[in-house]
Amino acid sequence: MNLLKSTGTIAGLTMVSRIFGFLRDIILARVLGAGAAADAWQLAFQLPNIFRRLFAEGAFSAAFVPLFNRKMEEDEQRSAAQNFAIDVLSVFVPILLIFSAVMMLAMPAIIWFIDDFGEGGRTTTFTISLARITFPYLALISVTTLFAAILNSVSRFAAAAAAPIMLNICMISALLITMVITDSSMAAPGENYWIFLGMEFASAQHLAAYLLAYSVALAGLLQMLWLYYWARKAGFSFAVRKPKFNADVKELGTLILPAVFGAGIYQISRFIDLFFLGRLPEGSFVYLAMADRLNQLPLGIIGIALGTAILPALSRFIAKDDQGGAQRLQSNAIELGMLLTIPAAIALFFAAGPLVTSFYVGGNFLASDGVTTANVVAALVVGLPAYVLVKVLIPGFFARKDTKTPVYTAAISLFINIALNLLLIPIYGIVGLALAGAIAAWSNCIMLYTMLHRRGHFHLELTLLLRIFRITLSAAGMAAVLIYAAPVGEGLYDGTVWQRIGSITALVSVGGLVYAVLAWVTGAVDRDKVTMLTKKKAAEQAAQEGQ
Repeated sequence: MNLLKSTGTIAGLTMVSRIFGFLRDIILARVLGAGAAADAWQLAFQLPNIFRRLFAEGAFSAAFVPLFNRKMEEDEQRSAAQNFAIDVLSVFVPILLIFSAVMMLAMPAIIWFIDDFGEGGRTTTFTISLARITFPYLALISVTTLFAAILNSVSRFAAAAAAPIMLNICMISALLITMVITDSSMAAPGENYWIFLGMEFASAQHLAAYLLAYSVALAGLLQMLWLYYWARKAGFSFAVRKPKFNADVKELGTLILPAVFGAGIYQISRFIDLFFLGRLPEGSFVYLAMADRLNQLPLGIIGIALGTAILPALSRFIAKDDQGGAQRLQSNAIELGMLLTIPAAIALFFAAGPLVTSFYVGGNFLASDGVTTANVVAALVVGLPAYVLVKVLIPGFFARKDTKTPVYTAAISLFINIALNLLLIPIYGIVGLALAGAIAAWSNCIMLYTMLHRRGHFHLELTLLLRIFRITLSAAGMAAVLIYAAPVGEGLYDGTVWQRIGSITALVSVGGLVYAVLAWVTGAVDRDKVTMLTKKKAAEQAAQEGQ
């Protein structure tokens, strides 16, 4: 497997998705702002997405991929792997339908619980309706995840990495439709509500939120059909069968539950955040969501891409009892991840203000909203390298079918997160919430590495530690430049579209150029390894040659 090529494919398409996501959030901030309607929408949107990332993308993929790869190794004709996928799908779909139905029926109680037991002002018919409309997205995207896991197992990463783009396109379309409607004469004469397709909406923001909710459900359907098509193109077919819990399905089930905690620490933290956010002032859901978009850019492009790319290869190394190959694969992944993540985290920390102002401030999103969001960004990115490292370390357990250890480390870090929330939120508000999550992520990362090291599965070699030191040194030099360069663009970050684009492009370019030069001079970039990783079957060659 070519690690750099595979990661690059996933990262490149993920970057396209993130760019569309930025465009979506730029429009979203201006249309919805940070008021009550925006908070309601963010809460409704986050519920199915947290469960999606926790159960579907996190736990399911981590448990399914090693078992599916084992079936692929057993039978070159793929019939065993295909039957396994059909058996899982036959059980998976009914469970998803039942779970979604129960959650939609219980939605008033769920919102009430999150909303400070109904005291936060968000337990309304409006919020509950939005949540019910968006929640079917979970079932649709979970089936999509099964198709994506199959494609990733046969090293076809492009289709799955491209699927999230559809969600952003659907949501952007909904926002553009709202802008067209609200710019026309569809407001009721002399009233403060809007009429669309014969229905009345309390405000333009309420109309936008409803259209967004329906666009999310539609996107889930489109993504599922897209991945189904490519799975069929890859040679797999999916028949409808009566659900049966055979030995393979039971084995998958025993792996998924602990994997929820091991692979989903970030999403579990986000769910806990919802509970605490419901007790913070209006706009808090929006501030965290907008800040997390900037944090998710490098996390999605680097961390998720690396984690997705190395799990199948790591599983094959473990199956062959090639511990040296597994060690080198994870070392290469960490080096590549830190080469990109450390400068991204430091740049986001020191340039959060200009970035947030350029992207979000305008329309209904005020300058004061931008200041709060920038502070949240700075707190979130403290944990960014840890989130990426977790994505690289977790496959070291799941490839060995060990899902218990990550449960223990995740549980401890969750307790740390909750304790820090209780300690920091009264002092720093929403910024304290973001900082608590970052510290908890580092705690989880340290524990995961300690366990791998003690068992002899993986250790940080001196050459890798020196490389990370050089990367950090180069990023520190970039930070020094950004501190002086950022104020130069004051007045342009919230100017015209071209002023915003020009000023933020100049700032990012200066920072990126400084880091690139320093990284090359200090030796933070391993030129030989970069060359090696571009060769065919690079990971296997690295293992065989002892590079």
